[in-house]
Amino acid sequence: MAQPQHQAVYATDEYGRPFIIVREQATKTRSHGVEAIKANILAARTVANIVRTSLGPRGLDKILISPDGEITVTNDGATILGQMEVDHQIAKLLVQLSKSQDDEIGDGTTGVVVLAGALLEQSEALIDRGIHPIRIADGFDRACKVAIEQLNKISEEIEFSQNDTSNLLKCAMTSLGSKIVSKAHQQFAQIAVDAVMQVADFERRDVPFDLIKVDGKPGGSLEDTTLIKGVLIDKDMSHAQMPRSVKDAKLAILTCPFEPPRPKTKHKLDITSVEEYKNLRDYEKQKFADMIKMVKDTGANLVICQWGFDDEANHLLMQSDLPAVRWVGGPEIELIAMATNGRIVPRFEDLTPEKLGRAGIVREVSFGTTRDKMLVIEQCANTRAVSIFVRGSNKMIIDEGKRALHDALCVVRNLVVNNRVVFGGGAAEISSSIAVAKAADEIPTIEQYAMRAFASALDAIPLALAENSGLPPIETLAEVKSRQINEGNSRLGIDCVGSGENDMKKQWVYDPLISKRQQYLLATQLVRAVLKIDDIITAGGEEE
Repeated sequence: MAQPQHQAVYATDEYGRPFIIVREQATKTRSHGVEAIKANILAARTVANIVRTSLGPRGLDKILISPDGEITVTNDGATILGQMEVDHQIAKLLVQLSKSQDDEIGDGTTGVVVLAGALLEQSEALIDRGIHPIRIADGFDRACKVAIEQLNKISEEIEFSQNDTSNLLKCAMTSLGSKIVSKAHQQFAQIAVDAVMQVADFERRDVPFDLIKVDGKPGGSLEDTTLIKGVLIDKDMSHAQMPRSVKDAKLAILTCPFEPPRPKTKHKLDITSVEEYKNLRDYEKQKFADMIKMVKDTGANLVICQWGFDDEANHLLMQSDLPAVRWVGGPEIELIAMATNGRIVPRFEDLTPEKLGRAGIVREVSFGTTRDKMLVIEQCANTRAVSIFVRGSNKMIIDEGKRALHDALCVVRNLVVNNRVVFGGGAAEISSSIAVAKAADEIPTIEQYAMRAFASALDAIPLALAENSGLPPIETLAEVKSRQINEGNSRLGIDCVGSGENDMKKQWVYDPLISKRQQYLLATQLVRAVLKIDDIITAGGEEE
């Protein structure tokens, strides 16, 4: 390790007398060896404990306040961790863990962090008993393999078809049970299932999420949320006197502005007389007229433009009976092109009838006393594009509704990709825990301790579910675990809703197998990485 360099700084006390502060510079080591590992585990456990209370259908919400004072209320693990400001490097790894679960699976972001925190808590006890961190990590890897084998063994296939989506609906309702939209969770689950079934490619077992657009406006209640088979954009016609709806729409989708061409080099134009000014105005008007003629010659009866156009162009479009929508963003332009089977055109000269998008009707919708307007493109040429329009009392509720819908859409998408499910309510974790503990008894090496610790860590999920539901956690877990062993029923879990039924199949609490499997793998990988870190070094120093 490099020797610290000392730097002298002069300062004065309250009487003006000078004294010297010696400040260390260059490389400094904060912690080392076992102390560093324990400090890392403490940081990770702190983060895990924050989201632990948000797990399950009775989980509590968190208020997140951004630096500019904006409030977010959520119990979505990825959102809570993504918006938290964490300074510790290991805590940042847990934030990334939650994000990777969100990106890959979309659901289970809280559970994966709680599991990782429990594994680290168990590994701390093993380190105190003198077991080397690498042996602990190896034991966790072996235990994870056993747990995943058990998941595969207890998983069941759920049958669904385009005509019968009742099983998909149950899984979507499970993911929404812990969200703020649980008041309307059957409606939201139905919307999520309908949206995925509309865009899914069953031959390739793929769901292109770019064909599903989720938008929202404050006002109305959550029950007013609707699924639109088409595209919804937060724009209106560019001129108040343009028609409010266009039937049999042929859309010219432009990324070029309605304005005269400009030279690409630096230029200067001097206008010295009224005549020259009139000539310029006539030239611009002629250019506008030519552009409108090019569009109308292709047979287009609606223009979607990525850029704006000035009042003169707008007036000429209105006079030419050519409705237009301006300032449509890039993602919306792409979605409109996909939905209407149109081509995005960068120059007026390239516009041809074959490149026009087609839709049955394009109409403006307005709502509330504010008369907010949005544009709906329905009966599109590509019928697979859908939009979900979320309503709610304020922006915070709408944002949480969007996050809940994202989770539900991801759950249904995962089941289209792989239709195997395990049972929720901690049932899968308890079953895996029993299997891992049993496998540990057959291993003669020191890794058996790590495997038992892994089994104990899996119990953290049902313990947290019971605690968040107001049940005595240890007694509830012990009872369900003994019943699973005695009855050989891997479907028994924590009764979070107080229905008196512990069989999760009868409660219809399903989790996609790939979601649960990914949770185990990601948590184990992260814990292995943390256990291998025995030093945190801050390199470099302040330079005056």
